[in-house]
Amino acid sequence: MLAAIDVGSNAVRLKVARLLPDSSLETLHEERDPVRPGEGVFTTGRLDKEVVERLLSTLRRYAALCRRYQARVRAVATSALREASNGSEVARRIRERAALPLEIISGREEARLICLGVLHGSPPQARGTVIDIGGGSTEVITALGEHPKNLWSVPVGAVRLTDVFSASGSVPQRKLALMRAFVREAFDSLPRDPTVFGRALGSSGTINAVVGYAARQGKAATRDEVGQATEELAAMPVHERRQRFDARRAEIIVAGAVILECAMQHLRLTSVYGVNRGLRDGVLIDLLRRSRGVPADESLADAAMSIARRFGVDTRHAGQVARLALELFDRAPALHRVPPSARPLLEAAALLHDIGSAISAQAHHKHSCYLIQNADLPVLSARERDVCARIARYHRRSHPDPAHAGMDGLTAREAMIVRKLSTILRVADALDRSHHQPVRSMAISVRPRVLSIQLRHRDPVDLELWDVDRESTLFRRVFRRRLEIHGKASINGSAARRAR
Repeated sequence: MLAAIDVGSNAVRLKVARLLPDSSLETLHEERDPVRPGEGVFTTGRLDKEVVERLLSTLRRYAALCRRYQARVRAVATSALREASNGSEVARRIRERAALPLEIISGREEARLICLGVLHGSPPQARGTVIDIGGGSTEVITALGEHPKNLWSVPVGAVRLTDVFSASGSVPQRKLALMRAFVREAFDSLPRDPTVFGRALGSSGTINAVVGYAARQGKAATRDEVGQATEELAAMPVHERRQRFDARRAEIIVAGAVILECAMQHLRLTSVYGVNRGLRDGVLIDLLRRSRGVPADESLADAAMSIARRFGVDTRHAGQVARLALELFDRAPALHRVPPSARPLLEAAALLHDIGSAISAQAHHKHSCYLIQNADLPVLSARERDVCARIARYHRRSHPDPAHAGMDGLTAREAMIVRKLSTILRVADALDRSHHQPVRSMAISVRPRVLSIQLRHRDPVDLELWDVDRESTLFRRVFRRRLEIHGKASINGSAARRAR
């Protein structure tokens, strides 16, 4: 049993499903409550007390339903809590009072999950474009198959635009022109991606409502039809909009139409096809894959390497450390006994372990930890991102001992993962101490009391052997095995280093 909860800016939604023998998911229960968490957030910057109480009441009920189904649940919050100054405090209250692990996700993670939900099962080489208009932001994704190639989150949504321009009532032409100019400016930050082609899938309730009104045939609306619908909806009296749409949707439908129109113009789309899949479906599929130990997709490594470049990291060193760390992880499961689901955390930590050097070379491990904790890393939940950050934090200096202050707040399982994976990372980092990538490959042998590594290298590895030797005491304490590294050293170096 799996459950997905989506705390959007306009509504809160629940979907409970179970896995069938053919690996498909059968929906057992769905709910949508127009709680409007984004009400006032985009003008005041805070969630007010009344909205918070409505949200708590709804999520307590959802949590009870998830417990009744004995479902594994992931609850995510998007732009309203992401941007509210008290969003983190509200999420903490929800975790305590509703016993629900609510997680505020980044715009990129939101886009990734929407992509997975909409394009799951697409042919591997099929090109796709997905647009989702939320209450506070609009997500745009281009993909091959179900794998995203580009993820963009534009900070303009139907609730935000309605609040900023007081557009829930009548929308005269002058105000409509200002709304269009505002949205066009927001979309100007988006590059014109040549991989976007004429037709896109629209996954949100707002897009489905606009397309349903605009389309003359079927579920697809052309750019001209959306433009005409925008004009008609803006000119329509409020009472007439409420006859065509539910009351809450009627208040934001003009803003939604403006955003869709401007998105289609910017992306040069000829048509948008409304679909009934989206964020919750992506959360469910992601949960299913995690429960089966399926590795995270390549977008995590791509995002980590992109962040490393942004901080001026030596990417050849970062890539080499990641390669060696993963080789140790993959070839020595009997040594570490860490579940395969933790592998992406090691990879991301290895790629990002030096990003703190942009702030301070001496204490860069601590700065790397902070930067990773606050990085926009798709795939990882907030807890996973924190564990990843702690792994990077312990790649040098202090040892990852349970009593160390840097381990505070981790569960016993998380502490075990940090302790073991950071030790592997330290060895991998030492094996490229020169930053010249002398090690080509490793032959690894796990014996009852020894881990033996035979290095194949193109250049002398004196510095690497010396540095690995410094890590041997921690390695033996964590894994209860000696570490033996064999490699031909130059002139005055020894032929091998054996751990103390």
